[in-house]
Amino acid sequence: MAEEINQRRRRLFGTAAISIAASQLGLMDLEAAQSGKITQSKVSALPPATNTSFASHKQVNAGLLNVGYAEDGPSGGPPVVLLHGWPYDIHSYVDVAPLLASKGYHVIVPYLRGYGTTRFLASDTFRNGQQSVVALDIIALMDTLKIQKPIIAGFDWGARTADIIAVLWPERCKGLVSVGGYLIGSPAANKMPLPPKAEFAWWYQYYFATQNGLAGYGEYTRDFAKLIWQQASPKWNFDDATFDRSAAAFSNPDHVAITIHNYRWRIGIAAGEPKYDDLEKRLASGPAIAAPTITLEGDANGAPHAPPAAYRAKFSGKYEHRDLTGGIGHNLPQEAPQDFAQAVVDVDSLS
Repeated sequence: MAEEINQRRRRLFGTAAISIAASQLGLMDLEAAQSGKITQSKVSALPPATNTSFASHKQVNAGLLNVGYAEDGPSGGPPVVLLHGWPYDIHSYVDVAPLLASKGYHVIVPYLRGYGTTRFLASDTFRNGQQSVVALDIIALMDTLKIQKPIIAGFDWGARTADIIAVLWPERCKGLVSVGGYLIGSPAANKMPLPPKAEFAWWYQYYFATQNGLAGYGEYTRDFAKLIWQQASPKWNFDDATFDRSAAAFSNPDHVAITIHNYRWRIGIAAGEPKYDDLEKRLASGPAIAAPTITLEGDANGAPHAPPAAYRAKFSGKYEHRDLTGGIGHNLPQEAPQDFAQAVVDVDSLS
């Protein structure tokens, strides 16, 4: 009974906080949100690192997983699914989620397989990190939550997953926000040699190809992740508390296995599962994305990434690209939450 009362209080205070913020900022039209229509105004100004936690955390069985996810905003609002990358977690969206919630969106931020509180339902399930499988996880979650056609937004692994859903299940994607553009690939494509400087940027992928890399990532997961954060966002002065909130997600018992398999599969030295071969074959052809799309790139992204001109032709629908300045790195939604949230709102107007 006490827990039920606490839950009611949290819901009450959470709803009140959202409503107060919305009324102060003039951002939410409740009737519009309930009808599935959002006023296309500017999102509020919000400095990064304003928030440290989400309005609500939940768990649900979906497909092969028991998925942990954060939730914010009115349940009847237009749905938005936000997908994190590696080595990050749902806290990449800790400032984005309330911004979108204040606009009337129903926001879902799941831990990907191998992160946080997401767990496999069966101990003997292959810990597969290939690209199509991560997308299938999100489709299963959408089915379970009865979310038919959300806006899907992400960066890194999350952007790739969002791109894949837009390609394989276009009827399930209302609009797309993809940091880094078109990230769908294949083991065959990744076997093509790159110039030395480009190959050097993928140093960790080749490290993971070795047994030393497997052992090293397992033993020094947090140190490794912090190094990647520093290299990928060289101008982002994150503090220890910010890193620690995300690093807790790497304690997932499947994190190392999923990470290593993902990068080994990408370069063709680890097999995927044959039952997904047809999906991977379709993805390997590089199909265009027809969903309304906004792509984003930061001016200080230290991770490997292609120039926008290289992927422009991959988007056949309504499309816009935005370059962000001011030292924005790879973890764009956490470094520039207002710009990321605005892209979600704006891509909604394109659909």
